[in-house]
Order: sequence, then structure tokens, then C-alpha cells
Amino acid sequence: MDLTGKKVKIKAKGKIFEGIVMPSVTGSLVLKLDNGYNVGFFDYEILEIEEIEKIESKTSLTKNPELPDVKIISTGGTIASKVDYKTGAVTSQFTAEEIVGDVPELAEICNVDAELLYNILSENMNVKHWIELARNVYSALKKYEGVIITHGTDTMAYTASALAFMISTPKPIVLVGAQRSSDRPSSDAAMNLICSALTATSDLGEVVVVMHATTSDDYCYIHRGVKVRKCHTSRRDAFKSINFIPLGKIDYMKRKIEWFVQDRFKRGERELELKDKMEEKVVLIKFYPGLKPDILEYYYGKGYKGFVLEGTGLGHVSTEWIDVIKKISEDCLIIMTSQCIWGRVCDRVYDTGRYLLKAGVIEGEDMLPEVALVKLMWLLGNYDLEEAKKYVKENLVGEITQSTKYWESMLSFFNSKNK
Repeated sequence: MDLTGKKVKIKAKGKIFEGIVMPSVTGSLVLKLDNGYNVGFFDYEILEIEEIEKIESKTSLTKNPELPDVKIISTGGTIASKVDYKTGAVTSQFTAEEIVGDVPELAEICNVDAELLYNILSENMNVKHWIELARNVYSALKKYEGVIITHGTDTMAYTASALAFMISTPKPIVLVGAQRSSDRPSSDAAMNLICSALTATSDLGEVVVVMHATTSDDYCYIHRGVKVRKCHTSRRDAFKSINFIPLGKIDYMKRKIEWFVQDRFKRGERELELKDKMEEKVVLIKFYPGLKPDILEYYYGKGYKGFVLEGTGLGHVSTEWIDVIKKISEDCLIIMTSQCIWGRVCDRVYDTGRYLLKAGVIEGEDMLPEVALVKLMWLLGNYDLEEAKKYVKENLVGEITQSTKYWESMLSFFNSKNK
């Protein structure tokens, strides 16, 4: 009898074990215990086996009138995932209510309303999802003190940028994810969610990403949504603030926020406003040695009006590209960013850079390429070309720092605080 996916009680090795039967390629019976660990049994070790009914517990979300109300919007991802016991794969299966029910500590921080908007992995996110999510968040901000969005980590920074540009918010909008699924003993989901709730009820007034700061369960960082990147495929501290420092950190045990950046958007500073038009015909092109400028002409011929070039070093592409750039820059917006993680673009140092500027390229300063991509989509969706060319050079939501020296001095201060 195939018991895969069923909860069973087994008598073996002189003990009683309860858990869910996992897929097995060895022929032995593999049981996932309630603590998240797996244990295997050979047939001769099993004295008794009994299928038992799994009792699902449901958490009653009783409101505390003394606590703030927070909306949790679930879009899927690892934080909303668990093992599919039929296949052994990790899939998005939790509803938003189940996420909240798994972390009862949330009830000590805020009253939670939960909604399942999507149940997708983040690589399936697209511009239409961003727009629908922005509208949903905008509506929630009229009623709730803060909004938490559970999201897959792989493209969370893109979504954070999109929301940062589309929504002028007087309250916290917090994106949170997990590197390990919620039913794994090493999961970071619960701590990240608790820290995101503390952030959502703070005096913040902007879009941020909250994730583990270290591989230990000690504290989370609050990253500005337009200054963060996922820098590791699987580590729990994968998210880093780039060309900036985290806005603050949350001590998990003390449930306390320490702010590093005082010059941040604070609660109530801005009026709630939604500008949710996005131009999808914008492309991010990573230059590599030998790449021909034909790729620009291809996208231009397809009607693309926005180009983000991920150039080398200070922001360079081959001189072969200059004539094509000059030809299309009249009715296109072309931003130069860098493949380097740290630092800013400066096309005034070498001849190639100066020729690119004359051809119509606009320096992306210290914006991450993916942030520049989203910014162009938003600008070209809401403004005409000349206005967009003007605004792309302005720091709108913290995506551009005033100088490299400025954030480097902040980084030194930040490091000294964390020794």
C-alpha cells in the first residue's frame, strides 16, 4: 500500500514515531517527523504501522484593540512553501492564514488580516503582477497601519523597486521572504516574519525588504527597497544593501529596532499616492566583450523606448556601439549602469565614456541595473520622454546616493557600530 503523503504512526527500534511518509528511491520508508527532520526505516525494522488522521489546527485571529492593524498579502515563494509529500519537491501551498497561524508571536505585535493574492514562485512575477499588487497595497494602506508582502526571494528586489516608485506611502510597506521553506528545521521564515511585523508597525514610511542579517537567528536587517540585492543563492543572510547601509536592524530576541539611517522616509511624511502605469518595452542588456550593437537595433525595431546598459567598470561598452546609440537616443531613454556591485558610473574619465555621453547615454549614478530598469519602466509609463530624461537623473525614492564618499563614510560608521 502506498502511504506517500499520509501521516502514520510507526513502532520500530523500540520507539513510536509519527510523521508524514516521504517519497523514497531506496525502497526504505522515510518519515518526516513533526520537528522537520527525516528518519528512515528498513522493512524488517518496522513492527507496526498505522495510518492516522492528521488534525489541522486553525488559529483564531482575535483582535486586540490596543495593537495596530497590519495587512499581510501573500504572493507565494519559499516563505509560503512546504514539501509536497507526493513528489518530495518544495512547492507553494500555504495560504496566508496558514502563514500567520504558524507564527503565533505575531499576535503579540499586531492584529493581522491576511490575504492570498498570488500563489506563485517569484520568477513568474511580471509587470502586470506588480501593478495589481501595487493597487492592492494602496487600498490596504488606507485602512491598515502597515502592509507586509510575503514574496519569493529571487525577484523580491524587483518588486520592492516597483512598489517604491509606484506608491508614495506614508506607512511601512515591508517585503519579506525565506531562504528555507517553513517546514524545515533551519527555516528563517518565522523570524523574518516577526521582524517584518515589527517593521510594519514602526515609524517608517517607505518600501523595505526585511531578511536575516546573519546566518544565525539573532537579528534582521531593514533594507531600503531600491538599494537591496540578493547576493547568495541559498544563505539565510543572502540580502545585502548595495552602495548604502541597511536602514536599521531588528534584534529578534529583544523585539527592538535600532535605526542606522536617520534621514529616511518616516511615517506620515508623505501623502498616499498611486502612479501605477508601467511601460513594459524596456530592456536590460548586459554587455560582454564582443557583443554586437545589433541587439540595440533589434529591440529598437520592436518598439522599445527604454534601454538599461549594464556596462563594464565605470560604465562602458564597445566603441562599436556609439553610432547605434547616437541613432536611437533621439527618441529613446538610455541609461548606463555598471556590472560592478559597488561604486558609481562615471563616463567622464575615459574617451569611450565621453563619446557615450555625447551619443545620448545618461549616467545611472550608483543605481543597481535592476532598479534602473524598473525606474525606466515607471518613468516612461507616467511621463513623456523629455520629462523621463529629466527625472531619471533625480533621486526620487532613495535609489541614488548623493556621492560615493557619502555612503562609504556611512558604511564605515555602520561597521564600527557592529564590531
